[in-house]
Amino acid sequence: MRVDYMSSVNTNKRSMIEGSLWNKILGFAFPLAMTGILQQLFTAADIAVVGNFTGELGEAAMAAVGANTPIVSLIVNSFLGISLGTNVVVANAVGRKDEESVQKAVHTSMIVAVIGGIIVSLLGQLIAEPLLRAQNISDEAVEMAILYFRIYIAGLPVILLYNFEAAIFRGIGNTRLPFLALVISGVVNVGLNVCFVVGFGRTVDGVAAATVISNMISSIILLLFLSKSKTAVRFDAKKLRIDWAILWKILKIGLPASAQSAVFSIANIIIQSAINGLGTTVAAASSAAFNIEIFSYYVLNSFGQACTTVTGQNYGARKFDRCKKALKLCLIEGVVIEGIMVATLLFFGKNLLSVFNQDPELIEIGYIRIMFITTAHLLSLFYDVMSGYMRGYGISLTPAIVTMITICGTRIIWVMTVFAQYQSFMSLMIVYPVSLGLNAVMIFLLLLIRRPSKKFS
Repeated sequence: MRVDYMSSVNTNKRSMIEGSLWNKILGFAFPLAMTGILQQLFTAADIAVVGNFTGELGEAAMAAVGANTPIVSLIVNSFLGISLGTNVVVANAVGRKDEESVQKAVHTSMIVAVIGGIIVSLLGQLIAEPLLRAQNISDEAVEMAILYFRIYIAGLPVILLYNFEAAIFRGIGNTRLPFLALVISGVVNVGLNVCFVVGFGRTVDGVAAATVISNMISSIILLLFLSKSKTAVRFDAKKLRIDWAILWKILKIGLPASAQSAVFSIANIIIQSAINGLGTTVAAASSAAFNIEIFSYYVLNSFGQACTTVTGQNYGARKFDRCKKALKLCLIEGVVIEGIMVATLLFFGKNLLSVFNQDPELIEIGYIRIMFITTAHLLSLFYDVMSGYMRGYGISLTPAIVTMITICGTRIIWVMTVFAQYQSFMSLMIVYPVSLGLNAVMIFLLLLIRRPSKKFS
């Protein structure tokens, strides 16, 4: 059923199917980038607090939290890939003015988030110890790493619920509410970190619990907004049911993105294992640097997701010229903003690293990572935006396959060959610009070959 609900969605200032696009892309991307940065600050706050307030356990605690990063990313990003399917399905339906499909996508997605989170959380408890012990973590850090993982993974249902809720809001062009929800929960996170670690003398268990509680707060805030919404994304508990046709559309787009994220994270786990083998100081330095460099990733990723949503809405509205315009604008605006972010992180990199730990050796090692990866993110921007454009048309599988082969394959081969021959931190970091540059070229060629169809998928 198609219902004219222009008054509730498409005539507001966030509508992507009419009016100027350049300012709407910025208005969409900026809160989304800040949301990702704020999410990462949860982990950064964990590392900073345990690095500065746990005495002699500081470096080991930092390494323990850092060792969890690629594993947690593997689990969370797999579901985030599926949530991209929600984003595209909602955006397409908004463009078509199909309120019924929007409603079905909202309630189906909420069920997928909670049930999926519960199942994976239970499985995570079973595999926590063997998974982390296989990561070549130092003896002084491994027990803390397992403890952190068990607590974090217990909160997975609320973490995934927030991310699917945010995907629903992105589908209608609203990235401000997810950001504001995280501002509130972020303040709570920092306060609880200090309370648990400094006040109660806890270590990684305290910061993990603070992160879970904070994510629960942000998911509840968005749920309340969805329940009170006067648009097509209004949540009603009485309508909670899975619509299998909508679920198939979500999974058709989301599963390739999920598989891509999973393989991507597996490659990063292999790299993290190699980093862990270089010693506790290197592992701690890499962990701190990751929580700085990731800021530039969230900036470039926000333009990729902006391209997905703008393209998705205009594809639904059959406005194909605006889809092409969105691709060009996202690339131009993304290069400018990402360039500023990279320059800022390179200039202040060492000062930011000192927030996590004052060890000069740790700061120097961490800065090597920041230099290589932030500059490589300029290459990644092109991949993110171009693949986001194709995803808006419902093309998800082929970009995912190309990415898995180029980025993940290159990184795994590099660790097994180049790093095996030259076992240094710098030789390991070179793989990032090599793999990201190769992938950007391949995605560009794919876009030329696989032109998006004007038929609805």
